[in-house]
Amino acid sequence: MSTVLERKTRPWSAPPRPAWEEEPSRAGAAGKGLVLALACLGILFPIWIVVVTSLSSRRTIDRAGGLVMIPKGITFVAYRELLSGGQVTRAAVISVLVTLVGTLFSMSVSVLCAYGLSRSGSLGHRWLLLLLLATMFFSAGLIPTYLLVQSLGLTDTYLALILPSAVSVFNILVLRGFFMGISQELIDSARIDGAGDVRILWQIVMPLSRAVLAVITLFYAVGYWSAWFNASLYLNDQDMMPLQNVMIQLVQKQEAPVGLGQAIKTGELSGLAVQMAVMVMALLPVAVLSPFVQKHFKKGMLTGAVKG
Repeated sequence: MSTVLERKTRPWSAPPRPAWEEEPSRAGAAGKGLVLALACLGILFPIWIVVVTSLSSRRTIDRAGGLVMIPKGITFVAYRELLSGGQVTRAAVISVLVTLVGTLFSMSVSVLCAYGLSRSGSLGHRWLLLLLLATMFFSAGLIPTYLLVQSLGLTDTYLALILPSAVSVFNILVLRGFFMGISQELIDSARIDGAGDVRILWQIVMPLSRAVLAVITLFYAVGYWSAWFNASLYLNDQDMMPLQNVMIQLVQKQEAPVGLGQAIKTGELSGLAVQMAVMVMALLPVAVLSPFVQKHFKKGMLTGAVKG
């Protein structure tokens, strides 16, 4: 009897929490910090070498026997020559324009498609969703895609850098999941007030979806900026090549950009410094934009995925 009373009067205790919710010990926290520090060092150290080598003179690079780790005599000759109006400058402008136009087009199509698929009453939304999902598992292949682009007359045009990879089904599904999480009562009240689908999308859905829109925009922008395969496949004119393809020619094929070959031969520039400078130019936009969108990653991606 006393045992039963003791059990009834014993204060309630919360059930044990999972291991991943427990407070880490000092040793665990120190271990996590050490692992993160090593990971950051492994990421930042190669970038440091690339930046320092691009800012080094030919004499410094020759003394180091290649890549430079400790800066000695900073010079911007490589960047000045690259941005003096030659092939690299033209390629950088092409990459910027393709990224801006392509990202705008891809976001417009993705948002419209995701909003239509998120409304259960839209015409054929279930069959369209299944059709989009099928493209994630089945594709025509490289040769049929090339023949399609060729038959449409898109070879040697900048549209070939945008249209073949304009839409990502994964991004559409993430946007759809986020749109479905918006209160239906809010949308119904807007319809009662006389708002149409375009106004609802523009004034209600998109302002409430800034986080996921920022993340998907970054995904598309980085994809266009880093793309090189479409240009190598569909473009034959070297003057139309974007920055990534020029970097491949410079680093892998050891071909100097137009206008710099003579400077490298005469010893005014180091070919390695030019290679590293082009790499820095290719990495700089992503490195600058990513911190501004980083705060939206968790909210945008996880919420869109869970609510879908």
